[in-house]
Amino acid sequence: MYADAETIRRILTSTGETWAVVGLSNNEARAAHGVAGVLQRFGKRIVPVHPKAETVHGEQGYAALADIPFEVDVVDVFVNSSLAGPVADEAAAIGAKAVWFQLGVVDEEAYERTRAAGLDMVMDRCPAIEIPRLG
Repeated sequence: MYADAETIRRILTSTGETWAVVGLSNNEARAAHGVAGVLQRFGKRIVPVHPKAETVHGEQGYAALADIPFEVDVVDVFVNSSLAGPVADEAAAIGAKAVWFQLGVVDEEAYERTRAAGLDMVMDRCPAIEIPRLG
């Protein structure tokens, strides 16, 4: 229900190339670091969003979604489920087209709000797992 194959394919192939990765820092032990690298290898532009605003994988980081001075297509969320809802709301506020909650990130109310705002959304999935499956 929260990750149908059609929505996954649409987000990964035609929603857009600019992915803000919320929770991405230079900590190579964190899943966000590896997933962002996979997204880059598949041609996506990643935008690190983390309070430290670090440059990661050669891309300038920002402290918050609202600080990004250009259009973002997809917001990929690597934060605890209890913090994810407000990030989804911010994604809608900045005009993103889709929100992707990573494996283990679940907030059904945020899903409903995000879909009601007209955005595509996938929840509890990983794009680094899904994108190679597209073939």
